Amino acid sequence: MIMIGQRRLWTVVAIVALGCGGEAIEEEAGAPAAAAEDPDIAPAGEPTALPAGYALRLDSDGATPSDFRVTPEDGGVHVRTGPAGILFNAADAVPAGDYSVSATFTELEAPPNHREAFGLIIGGSDLEGPQQQYTYFLVRADGRYLIKKRMAGETSDVSDGWVESEAVQAATEGGEVSNALEVRVAGEVHFSINGQEVATMGAAEVDTHGIAGVRINHNLNVRVSGFAVNRM
Repeated sequence: MIMIGQRRLWTVVAIVALGCGGEAIEEEAGAPAAAAEDPDIAPAGEPTALPAGYALRLDSDGATPSDFRVTPEDGGVHVRTGPAGILFNAADAVPAGDYSVSATFTELEAPPNHREAFGLIIGGSDLEGPQQQYTYFLVRADGRYLIKKRMAGETSDVSDGWVESEAVQAATEGGEVSNALEVRVAGEVHFSINGQEVATMGAAEVDTHGIAGVRINHNLNVRVSGFAVNRM
């Protein structure tokens, strides 16, 4: 559910990211099977209709949008990813003031120590243009999180690389693992995982105001639910 004020949208969408910030990451043994093996997921090569108002920005100009497969499920979506990118709705922009953005991400078929990530973006601007800019907050199934910035084709770490944290629910036996992420902008910027604050940044260190959305790495099998942008 996406909520800003009294507005509700009952479809939540995930986005694909190649690596973390555009770096190519080799597909690992035990990565999720191809989407075509699951009859409930749109087969690869068939275009996926985005919710009204949403845009998909792939990291690579040569990637194929039709390889992004999404199926509505229980008020959210079930996504099998191929290419990389971000999914966002310009209506989810917060130009000023305090707010929070949150969502719950459930990775399926997650092998232990899986190094593909998923999470939130905030402060997005020019997301369909050459100077795209945003901050992203990701977790992955090996129990680590990352805070990073993108400016056009360049990325830079805000956190000290991938940070191990007990707040992150890590995969153990290749099953299902869920993590609830929240970013709260209230003077400083607070990053929380499963209700536990893991980092606090000054507003000058990250992109605070702009479009919020979701980002998920390539070759993942993920459910996204409860996406919300709330003004405070």
